[in-house]
Amino acid sequence: MKVNTVLFDLDGTLINTNELIIASFLHTLDHYAPGRYKREDVLAFIGPSLYETFSSIQKDKAEEMITMYRTFNHQMHDELVTEYETVYETLERLAEEGYKLGIVTTKLRDTVIMGLKLTGLDAFFETVVTLDDVERPKPDPEPVLLALSKLGSRPEEAIMIGDNYHDILAGKNAGTKTAGVAWTIKGEESLAKHEPDFMLQQMSDLLHILGVEKV
Repeated sequence: MKVNTVLFDLDGTLINTNELIIASFLHTLDHYAPGRYKREDVLAFIGPSLYETFSSIQKDKAEEMITMYRTFNHQMHDELVTEYETVYETLERLAEEGYKLGIVTTKLRDTVIMGLKLTGLDAFFETVVTLDDVERPKPDPEPVLLALSKLGSRPEEAIMIGDNYHDILAGKNAGTKTAGVAWTIKGEESLAKHEPDFMLQQMSDLLHILGVEKV
């Protein structure tokens, strides 16, 4: 069946929030565990929910740590966030072709909206599923299935695209096609081992995969 629905992760997939996320983790961890974490140590924290990450470090302080992280993250957001190359043009083309487009992210809605508005991508998405909307975040299929339900699509009509194994597994668990992005901060090989159906070297590769002509 032809794909008519494209679901995207946000951070590290459509917009480059890596420096913002790393800075937010280091700011928080330097307060709660001074000198213990360096830049390379926090890469593993990109992808899972904040609660999952901070609970594994200091469970009784997890909520405090999340609050500090989010406060810093919001303060520095517009200074550190950019979009990846060919993202805007690709989304614009898919919208023109009538594809149903959605976001599936483990971020909270207020931060998601900040990123989409900053980069001008907010106009393209018919639905945005955030951590606020689900009980079980990716890699559980719940967020993907919720987005598909909102869009009136079936899993076999959709593809889930992301920069983290959580995105690939969520898509597989929901029954969609999957695509990884080679620009993931964790490295293309780390994503390839989870066997996405496709690997994008740049976002515009998606047009070729879907059979959409560039203009």
